[in-house]
Amino acid sequence: MSIFIILLSLIAIGVAGYSVYYTFKVAAQEKRLEGDFDTDIPEAVKQHPFIRNPVFLAILIFAVIVIGFILYLSINYL
Repeated sequence: MSIFIILLSLIAIGVAGYSVYYTFKVAAQEKRLEGDFDTDIPEAVKQHPFIRNPVFLAILIFAVIVIGFILYLSINYL
C-alpha cells in the first residue's frame, strides 16, 4: 500500500473513533437529564455549533485532502 492510502486510512479511523466517542458522550448526557423539559445548550456548543459535529469535521477533512491531492497532481503533471 502507498503511504497516501495508509494516511487516509488512519484519518478515517481517527474520525470514526472520535464520532463514536462523541456519540456515546452525548448519549450519556441524555441519560442524566431528568424531567420533561429541554435543558439549555452549553456555551461551548453555542459558540462553535459546527466544529462540535463530527459529520462536518469529516466533510471538512475530506475536502481539504481532496483539494490538496488535486493541487499536487496538477503541479506535478502539468
